[in-house]
Amino acid sequence: MENSGGNRNALVAILLFAVLIGLGVFGFVVVAQLNQVTGPVEAVSGELETQVAQLLNATPTILPDPVTIIRDVRTLARLETIQYSLEKVITAETGQGPFGVLFGDRLLFVAHGDVIAGVDLAKLQAGDMWVEGETLMVRLPEAEVFIAALDNDKSYVYDRDVGILTSGSVNLETEARQAAEDEILNAALEDGILDQARINAESFLLRLLIDLGYPDVEFVGPEDN
Repeated sequence: MENSGGNRNALVAILLFAVLIGLGVFGFVVVAQLNQVTGPVEAVSGELETQVAQLLNATPTILPDPVTIIRDVRTLARLETIQYSLEKVITAETGQGPFGVLFGDRLLFVAHGDVIAGVDLAKLQAGDMWVEGETLMVRLPEAEVFIAALDNDKSYVYDRDVGILTSGSVNLETEARQAAEDEILNAALEDGILDQARINAESFLLRLLIDLGYPDVEFVGPEDN
């Protein structure tokens, strides 16, 4: 009887051990299958997150037209003798007044621009250079501004305040940029850029003409003969 009871206990222990091993194998198989199922789902989810991020932070695509039309070709002989780099703060606003908080639109635009001036030697005529004794007389064309433009890489909207009941004027920044170009040009003119351009042109041409063999050079104004 005791042997029978021991054999029964041993058999029960073996069966329990087999059951535990079976459960372990089954659990391993289930986990492996779950990984096979959830793996693609996680990959798809990550892909969707990437696509959403790309949509929210889209990089603009630039598609230039393959056809280029050349409207005009000109030969230039411009002697650029001075460049101003300026900064100007522009306030542009619309709809201000008692209802400005509702319908107003105001922005501060920080403008960086360049103004380049000099003398256009293409306007130099044969009669603008003559010799008096041992002196070469030179009448240069009037100094002029060749370029007055904003530096778009450095210019920016610093602040903008839009009313509660409006989405703002779509042309306000464009108008601010146009005004900034005018202000930058006016500032350079008021500072005497044309006078300095003429002085620099005379200095440059003086050295050139002396090197060409003219020991004495004199520059005269447009009113002198």
